[in-house]
Amino acid sequence: MRIGIYGGTFDPIHFGHLLLAESCREQIPLDKVFFVPAGNPPHKRGTAVTPAVDRLAMLELAIFGEDAFASCRYEIDREEVSYTVDTVRWFRESRPEAELFLMMGADMWYDLPHWRDPREICRLATPVAVCRPGIPAPNPDRLLPLLPENGPIRNVLRVEMPAIGISSSEIRARVAAGKSIRFRVPRAVEAYIATHRLYR
Repeated sequence: MRIGIYGGTFDPIHFGHLLLAESCREQIPLDKVFFVPAGNPPHKRGTAVTPAVDRLAMLELAIFGEDAFASCRYEIDREEVSYTVDTVRWFRESRPEAELFLMMGADMWYDLPHWRDPREICRLATPVAVCRPGIPAPNPDRLLPLLPENGPIRNVLRVEMPAIGISSSEIRARVAAGKSIRFRVPRAVEAYIATHRLYR
């Protein structure tokens, strides 16, 4: 089984996230994509993040009925800071037969050498750089120092997705300003945000 791991705060999840996941599912291809909402992300310490229960609820509303998509509670159920290497290791231990692919935007891929234990991440899963038009192609040579000396060499996969100018921060700002977010998020997510008065 080929599994994609897609982590993020998803605050809130929007159509750009879903399009990235679908682009990876189709082009790699993948049998299943797991969305992993961050619980206590190291890069967000000191920053206000919407409670995990709300972010998970919106995520599950967004992917409802999509058999190839699923949510994973691993990071939000942990009290510790969530590092990608721990999440990928958990997937490897719980699904030893699966082929794992770690999905990320090209901008995050270029930052991978600075993550915690990037060599172990590359040993456990194949990195996938998702590129929008105009983004330079990832150079696998940059990742060579991170690859395990005794183990399979995993190439960096490149996945193309259309340009889509939507971000979670923009959506939060629009809600705070009383503006419409229709066609930026699924209707069920839009309704959840309104009902629970998020981002106001």
